[in-house]
Amino acid sequence: MSLSSLPVGREQIELDRLFELAENVVVRARAAGASQAEVGASMDTGLSVNVRLGDVETVEHTCDRSFDLTVYFGQRKGSASTADLNPESIQATLEQACAIARFTEEDAAAGLADAQRMATMFPDLDLWHPWEIEPAAVIELGQQVEGAGRAHAGITRSDGANVQLGKSLAVYANSHGFIGSECVTQHALSLSLIAGEGQAMQRSYWYDCARAVEDLMSAQALGDKAAERTLARVGACSLSTRECPVLFVPELARGLIGHLVQAVSGGALYRRASFLLDHAGKAVMPAWMCINERPHLTRGKGSANFDAEGVATKDSALIEDGVLARYVLGSYSARKLGLSSTGNAGGIHNLVVEPGMAGGGSCDFQTMLHHLGTGLLVTEVMGQGVNLITGDYSRGASGFWVENGSIAYPVEGVTIAANLRDMFAGIAAVGTDIDRRSSILTGSLLLESMTVAGH
Repeated sequence: MSLSSLPVGREQIELDRLFELAENVVVRARAAGASQAEVGASMDTGLSVNVRLGDVETVEHTCDRSFDLTVYFGQRKGSASTADLNPESIQATLEQACAIARFTEEDAAAGLADAQRMATMFPDLDLWHPWEIEPAAVIELGQQVEGAGRAHAGITRSDGANVQLGKSLAVYANSHGFIGSECVTQHALSLSLIAGEGQAMQRSYWYDCARAVEDLMSAQALGDKAAERTLARVGACSLSTRECPVLFVPELARGLIGHLVQAVSGGALYRRASFLLDHAGKAVMPAWMCINERPHLTRGKGSANFDAEGVATKDSALIEDGVLARYVLGSYSARKLGLSSTGNAGGIHNLVVEPGMAGGGSCDFQTMLHHLGTGLLVTEVMGQGVNLITGDYSRGASGFWVENGSIAYPVEGVTIAANLRDMFAGIAAVGTDIDRRSSILTGSLLLESMTVAGH
């Protein structure tokens, strides 16, 4: 059993209530005839403020509760949920889940995760940092962010600044006797700006997010960054169609790694809907590349002591010397594949792409531009042109044309295309400029070649 000592006052009372409710409903489900049961209960609270042209557009307070129950009658499964934690609603949810389970087909892979895999150790991952601030001060901060961006010459208007504060309390319990909590905070600042007029108008943005407010960029720094990015887009043009090396900035590089994760996740694999089917133990990236899951990083976006089924998380390699070391599995997909859970029910937990390049060494962003030489720096992608069954990748893109390692001019209206299999195998370098705003931690990615289609 895990009880978080971090929340205090009202939050601790709410957490205790969730614990009591989860344990009680698991017992009641067993009494109603379920052979196994699991409960997830949560409460999310937050404040979001939008400011545009110095005026307040919206101030939104949120307080959302959820209760999800799954019961198993042998290998027949039933699930029901509610946002109302009153006793009558909980009882109705229990009855509905049991009724569904009694009439569904048996599924040989259904059931809780194995009891011996449940987490037993719960170190403090430093994820709880409430931001105690009055709404008026949040509004003022939003105005400061926007004001910093609008102060730059050439910025013609603003699409607005946003400030968000969030707290989440969650409890998971099951009939193995496991119960654990996850208490996290998440705060964010963002700003979107416009430069130029008419057909020459360009828009860009920047944002930052963190568990603790002291880890966020300052209002001035974020406004400056958003303005710098927006002004750099002025005068963007297209390119003629060509083959060239492509450099993805870190916030887009993590999307490419996300496609890898999707392709090696259990659901895609047992449905045979992945271009990396049957690739465990095979080389899929250059031999110098390593990607490791690190679930216990302090203040990490994906840090957790257990997954969505209570299975203990642990450090583990996903890509080892270019070889796919394992798949990404919860207990259901693992059983469908005749394998064991990797502790990834609900997703990955801090996937770290190690910086490097062929021949050794590491590169900051400027050095990555030097290695790109002449090619395309991609800072934005559009569209949904990714086929995980075939690996085909084709998306609209914008960014900058780079010549001899220096940015020459902004680019828009092009399409970048290749196959993910070739893209992964053709990674030439991973930068040290790691973006820590996600559960996928990677620097910029340099690909040897893609097709860039323009006018």
